[in-house]
Amino acid sequence: MNGLVKKYSEMSLVLRILIGLVIGAIIGIAFPGATAVAILGKVFVGALKAIAPVLVFVLVMSAISKAHGGIGSRFRTVIILYMVSTLLAAVVAVIGSYIFPVQMVLTDAADSTPPSGIAEVLSNLFTNMVSNPINSLSSANYMGVLFWAVILGLALKKLASKQTIDVISDLAEITSTAVRWVIQFAPFGILGLVYESVAESGLGIFTTYGKLVALLVGCMLVVALVVDPFIAWIYLKRNPYPLVFRCLKESGLTAFFTRSSAANIPVNMELCKRLGLDEDFYSVSIPLGATINMDGAAITINVMTLAVCHTMGITVDIPTAIILSILSTLAACGASGVAGGSLLLIPMACSLFGIGNDVAMQAVAVGFIIGVIQDSVETALNSSGDVMFAATAEFHDRIKRGEEVKF
Repeated sequence: MNGLVKKYSEMSLVLRILIGLVIGAIIGIAFPGATAVAILGKVFVGALKAIAPVLVFVLVMSAISKAHGGIGSRFRTVIILYMVSTLLAAVVAVIGSYIFPVQMVLTDAADSTPPSGIAEVLSNLFTNMVSNPINSLSSANYMGVLFWAVILGLALKKLASKQTIDVISDLAEITSTAVRWVIQFAPFGILGLVYESVAESGLGIFTTYGKLVALLVGCMLVVALVVDPFIAWIYLKRNPYPLVFRCLKESGLTAFFTRSSAANIPVNMELCKRLGLDEDFYSVSIPLGATINMDGAAITINVMTLAVCHTMGITVDIPTAIILSILSTLAACGASGVAGGSLLLIPMACSLFGIGNDVAMQAVAVGFIIGVIQDSVETALNSSGDVMFAATAEFHDRIKRGEEVKF
C-alpha cells in the first residue's frame, strides 16, 4: 500500500488530473445515473473552499509580519497588471461583439437580485473589507480576510516578539501542508466534477447557445493567448509563452473544473512556490488577484450585455462602449470569487442602455444555462492570470536588479 501511495504521489499532478478527467467523462456518458460519483467533486471543492480562507489569512498575516523592504514596487506592478488586463479584456469583448454580433432568446427570468449600480458594487466591496474577521473567514469573504490579515500582520510586525512571529509562521506552514494534502486528491475531485457536468448537461448547450458560447470562449482565448502574453512581454522583454502555458496547464486546468477562483487559491500558491517566487509577495498577490484580476468576468459582462442590446435592436456607439468597458472593469473587481459571480452584474451593465431588470435577468438565466462552459473558461482565465501576473511582477523586479530569470 505504501508503495502504491508513493507511486501515486510521484506521478505528475497534471497527468493524474487528465486521467481523472477522462474517467469522469466516460462514466458520465456510460452511467449518467451513478450520481454518487458526483460526491467526489463536491467533497474536493468543499475542502478547498473550507481551507482557502484560513490559508490566505495566516499566510498574508505571516508574510506582512516578516516582510522586508523591496516588495512594495512589486505590489504596485501586480496591481497595475491586474487592472490593465481586466480593462483590455473588456475592450476585447466589445470588439468581438461588434465583429460577431450575437442574439439570444429571452424568455424566463432568474430570481436573484442584482446590484443596482456601480455605487452599490463599490459600497459592498468596502463594506466587505471591514466586516467581522471571524465572519469573513466563515463566509469566505476574501476582501475582509485580506484587510484584517494585513492589519494584524502590520500590528505583529510592529509589536510582536520574534517568538510570536515564528509561531504565526509555523501556523502558516502547517496550513500549507494541509492544503497540499487536499490537492493530492484533485484527480478524484476532477473525476466527480467532470462526471456531474457530462451527466447533467451533455452536449446540448452547444446547439441552443452555440454562437454565444463560441463568442465568449473566443474572447477569453484571445485574452489568454494574445493580450495577457503581450502585457507580460512588455514587462519582461522576453518570450512569455513558457510561463503562460505553464500557468494555464497547472492552474487553469484545475480552475476550469472547480469554477471558483477562491477554491483555486491553494493551487496557485503551490504553483508560485514551484516557480520560485517570494512567499512574502505571492501570499498576498494571489488572494488579491482572486479578488480583482477578473478578465473573464469583464468579458462575460460585456458580451452578455451587448447580446441583449443586439437582440433588442439597440445601437451601441463607441463612446458608450468605452464607458461600458470601464464600468465592467470596476464591477468585475467586485465580482465574487465563486461560480457564477459575474452573472449578476449583467443587469447593472444593461441599465447603462436603459434595459429593464426583467429583460436583463433573462440574460442572467441564459448565463446560468451556459455556465458549465462559460464559467469554467472564465475561471481558468482569471486564476491562471493571477499566477502569471504575480510571476511577471516579480520577474520584472529581478530583471531590473540584473538577476537571472528562468520560467
